[in-house]
Amino acid sequence: MKLELRKGVDIISDLGGIKTLAEARKVFEKKMDKENLAKIGGIKNEEVLIKIANTAAYMGPDSIWINSSSPADFQYARDMALENGEEFKLKLPGHTCHYDLPEDQGRMVDKTYYISNEGEDVSSLSKRMDRREAYEYIKEQYRNIMKGKQMTVSFWNRGPVGAKAAIPAVMITDSFYVVHSGNILYPTVYKNFDAEVARGNVYFFNTHSYGRFKSEDIPKARIFMDRSWYTTYSMHCTYAGNTLMLKKGNHRFAVDHSTYYRVEDQMSEHMFITGLTGPGGRKTFFSGAAPSGCGKTTTAMVGTDFIGDDLAQIWIEKDGTMRAVNPEIGIFGIVEDVNREGDPLLMKALRGDKPAEVIWSNVLVDDDGVPHWVGNGEPIPPKGRNWLGPWTPDTRDANGKPVPISNPNARITLYCEVIDNYNKKLGTDPAGCPISVVTYSGRDSDTMPPVWVAKSPDHGVAIGASILSAATATEVGAKGVNRQPWANAPFTPGPLADYMDAQFTFYNSRKLTKKPILAGLNYFLTHGARGGEPGSKKLLGEKRDVLPWLTWLERRAHGEVKAIDTPIGFIPLYEDLKKIFGDTIGKAYSKDLYDKQFSFYVDNIIARLDLQRDAYSKEPNCPKRIFEIYDEQEKGLKDLKAKFGSIVTPEQLIQAGGVK
Repeated sequence: MKLELRKGVDIISDLGGIKTLAEARKVFEKKMDKENLAKIGGIKNEEVLIKIANTAAYMGPDSIWINSSSPADFQYARDMALENGEEFKLKLPGHTCHYDLPEDQGRMVDKTYYISNEGEDVSSLSKRMDRREAYEYIKEQYRNIMKGKQMTVSFWNRGPVGAKAAIPAVMITDSFYVVHSGNILYPTVYKNFDAEVARGNVYFFNTHSYGRFKSEDIPKARIFMDRSWYTTYSMHCTYAGNTLMLKKGNHRFAVDHSTYYRVEDQMSEHMFITGLTGPGGRKTFFSGAAPSGCGKTTTAMVGTDFIGDDLAQIWIEKDGTMRAVNPEIGIFGIVEDVNREGDPLLMKALRGDKPAEVIWSNVLVDDDGVPHWVGNGEPIPPKGRNWLGPWTPDTRDANGKPVPISNPNARITLYCEVIDNYNKKLGTDPAGCPISVVTYSGRDSDTMPPVWVAKSPDHGVAIGASILSAATATEVGAKGVNRQPWANAPFTPGPLADYMDAQFTFYNSRKLTKKPILAGLNYFLTHGARGGEPGSKKLLGEKRDVLPWLTWLERRAHGEVKAIDTPIGFIPLYEDLKKIFGDTIGKAYSKDLYDKQFSFYVDNIIARLDLQRDAYSKEPNCPKRIFEIYDEQEKGLKDLKAKFGSIVTPEQLIQAGGVK
């Protein structure tokens, strides 16, 4: 059964028992001072007001504070995060640090559920809970969970106000760290909330409480997404990926909304947005999917016109272009391995070369109030404090393993505008950016080349559907190598078959007259997998190689470079890459390295196709087109193997398929 909106009981409204606006106002008058009563008076949507009142009535806060996003309110959130001990000041002005509990250092995939109605289809990669069972759990955990605290109510927009695919949201929480983070990450919509709800006829509603902030309560932590009511419930946790529900929680709702209610019109993707300046000063915009921890932020910031590093709201404009906006105005990024060599613009903000407001999380802080993290390229201090407490190089965890200075999922939260190459004008323009190139990538040590272009929109959908990634520290409870379709599968509430069908429909739409090229990227090939010392995990490429790969795609999108025609798509010619590497990063790109990176290890690719085919064969109603594409590619690869063997060089690929 497909998703049906407003079906079943709206849990928080039922628990609160408030039915009318008059009853809601009585709650507000009891819990708010004059200033906050005046601020809530700026919101006229009766349904939203009643729902806010119900949340307060059941969660039982001592008072309610309304975040109107004024400068005074922004400062109040900063001050309260410090006063409550959720953050503490660092040496640089505007820099603070937050520590999550040791058990709450990433997305709790094992404690995250979709609330579903009876018979409703849910993704095979997710966990579901029947509405009645979720109701009882929320009823037990939410009752007076905010007693003794102040409830905060914020109004943010997932995208520039007025953008076709933007969606307004309410965020209720007792955590001022969450409010502080949201103020940095999302456009304010307080003054435009009613108009934005009316424009799109949709809004998201989010609730959260960190409870007592004790490790012993972590087993009770849950993150619920009620698909039918676009409402979230998060409890007993503080990590922003589990609590700032406008991010991955509301992204899930946006995926549902586009998959079932905006087919052939909109998509909601786990993608960066960035622009690259090409010959003659032209601007070419990219969107790109990659699972967390797979280089997405680095890729985004390589562009000359950085727009966003994580999410994209996409639509087909009347002029036939695919356009995208970043639903965020800030960055919530992994800090591990961020350094001056690979991320010079970001480091300027992190090390005080440029004034910035930054919230750090789960890093080491030395006695001088300076944060340190793994991979920063700087000397490690002899002692400090991190998310586990006092730290020295001899510190061990409960299993006797050395404790790194920072958690692998340690984060930074800062405004996009402090990054020198951020294009604020385009980044906040409701008209969005015209997308010419769409990329998909994961963490692949032994199979796919660094870059390849799909032969058709259908083949591009297949690239996105076939992403694999090693499990990263962003997901608590995940292990091994995981399939990561479109890097969006963890955030796709409905069956992947429905999502895939929507992808095929969007990219093949006759309304999309200026179709982007779709491509694969892979930064993680290792020497050990390409003829080097067996088991060597040393990468064949460098971080700075990202720019040449994007530059080649930019040239290909404008028809300025030819490519080798292969069964899996088009790959670059050596001479083109040699010139691009020299022109962009001043690097001598050797033929030997090219051959290692772009030779096809046919058995590996076929095994990858078999894995995907087997997985999707278990998905009910999966579009037949995906299997046709896998079969086409496998036949071509087997023909190559029959002619040249299991390792096929670029010269042999040219001999077999030619150049186009």
